[in-house]
Amino acid sequence: MPYRAPVSDFLFLFDRVVGLDRVAAEPRFAEATPETVEAILTEAGKLCEEVVAPTRRDGDLHPARLENGVVRTSPGFAEAFRAMAEGGWIAVSADPDYGGMGLPMALTTAVNDMLSGANLALQLNPLLTQGQIEALEHHASDALKQLYLPRLVSGEWTATMNLTEPQAGSDVGALRTRAEPDGQGTYRITGQKIYITWGDHDLTDNICHLVLARLPGAPEGTRGISLFMVPKFLPDADGTPGQRNGVRTVSLEHKLGIHGSPTAVLDYDGATGWLVGAENGGMKAMFTMMNNARLGVGAQGVGIAEAAYQAALAYALDRKQGAAPIPDGTGTIVDHADVRRMLASMKADIFAARAIALSCATALDMARATGQAEWQARAALLTPIAKAFGTEVGMAVADMGVQIHGGMGYVEETGAAQYLRDVRITAIYEGTNGIQAMDLVSRKMADGGEAAVALLDEVEAFAEQARAQVPDLAAPVWNAAETLREAVEWLVGQGDLSARFAGSAPFLRAFARVLGAHHHLQAAIADPGGARARLARFYITRLLPEHAGLLAHARSGAEDLYAITPDDLAA
Repeated sequence: MPYRAPVSDFLFLFDRVVGLDRVAAEPRFAEATPETVEAILTEAGKLCEEVVAPTRRDGDLHPARLENGVVRTSPGFAEAFRAMAEGGWIAVSADPDYGGMGLPMALTTAVNDMLSGANLALQLNPLLTQGQIEALEHHASDALKQLYLPRLVSGEWTATMNLTEPQAGSDVGALRTRAEPDGQGTYRITGQKIYITWGDHDLTDNICHLVLARLPGAPEGTRGISLFMVPKFLPDADGTPGQRNGVRTVSLEHKLGIHGSPTAVLDYDGATGWLVGAENGGMKAMFTMMNNARLGVGAQGVGIAEAAYQAALAYALDRKQGAAPIPDGTGTIVDHADVRRMLASMKADIFAARAIALSCATALDMARATGQAEWQARAALLTPIAKAFGTEVGMAVADMGVQIHGGMGYVEETGAAQYLRDVRITAIYEGTNGIQAMDLVSRKMADGGEAAVALLDEVEAFAEQARAQVPDLAAPVWNAAETLREAVEWLVGQGDLSARFAGSAPFLRAFARVLGAHHHLQAAIADPGGARARLARFYITRLLPEHAGLLAHARSGAEDLYAITPDDLAA
């Protein structure tokens, strides 16, 4: 089944669930009118369906390859990338002063969702460029902005971020890459970086690497890390790529999925770099890019889930197997209760995860437009939830897609397995989902749980209003939010972070379950008696109860966990 961009779902979510109208009411985003939003989503959807999606399978069958020091990309990728760039889809939210559209991050998130469903391996390229654009907008000197931003925004150049080294994965502070001042206002960068997504390719004339490195005499750990712009080719005075910089591609990784995305090992040997932000302030600057990417990765999970669901649904509506177990059935496997359960679970979770991601993006937009601390806190709280839950939903839905296909799902020719292989990385990169959960219960609860409680206040207030129309759905949502509130209070009362961390992953998932129920309840109120109301009933009745067991796990502390010794595990 060809990919179909879910434009109508985005329009419904923006209009009836996440409240994009609040964003458009702010002068900064006044151009985000309903007409503009619909036009942009419709055109982006056509691009995804007609240009990007047809390249997905070629990227899997004909991976990027390194030949004689040159990375060759998959068939059709160059043409699809050029269509993205020429359509302005790389820079929907970028500053108009540098050629961007200046539209809300919520729209960028929707476009990224669709592009990911069409071809995740290719969408990773513009996602990284979007993150670098934001990092440069916030932290780069005016000279760097003038040189790099217009070319990144237009898609003339692309971007990467270089954190990981063989001995420094999640522990970024252990990095060894060095930056030596050369006395000319630039620096010589030496070291090796691994797992660099789209670290080299043949799509554009230049690639702009943001590289974390340590200056001489810098403090140990993350406090002594600085950030540098290191282009593949050194730009001339007019910005034309000139001499090759001291960076080379050592190899490309052989991965489980996203074969069309070249993941490079890069060697820096005295490469020329320019400082971005303050000395030893690299993590602050890089986190601007990483937080942008974390929301984007959450949307990737949802996008892959959407594509996997569409393929599974098409198969279930076509495959005939056994007698119909219900009167007036279709005669296909969609009649069977377990298949119907899986399809309903897939669709309900996609809606929940997509709503959470768009709510996070909307909070980012409101924070940017108003500067209000409350919106900044809301966006910070939702980011790890959107990333972790979105990618978990992506994996679960892709897995169920294989199951619905049965034996054919295990056969590569159907394409069902590619979704599962491609999406698996999303739970790992940009901070593993475990790190997202730890961040949620530590940094995001450093306010004593104030931001979390404020959000739960809104969930409970809406549930109270909904009691008049759907009391049997509103009551479970209110009760779940209250149980989650009690868990938040327990968490912030734990002085030992190990007690929080031991249950952080189930806590995050429980939080997402409750937020998903809230958004489904909003949909039920907006569509009384309709398909969305029936889907909400399924989610609230069958999936929401999972939160109770998750919160029991979250509040169990760490004692019993650490009572299990390494010897016990090996026994």
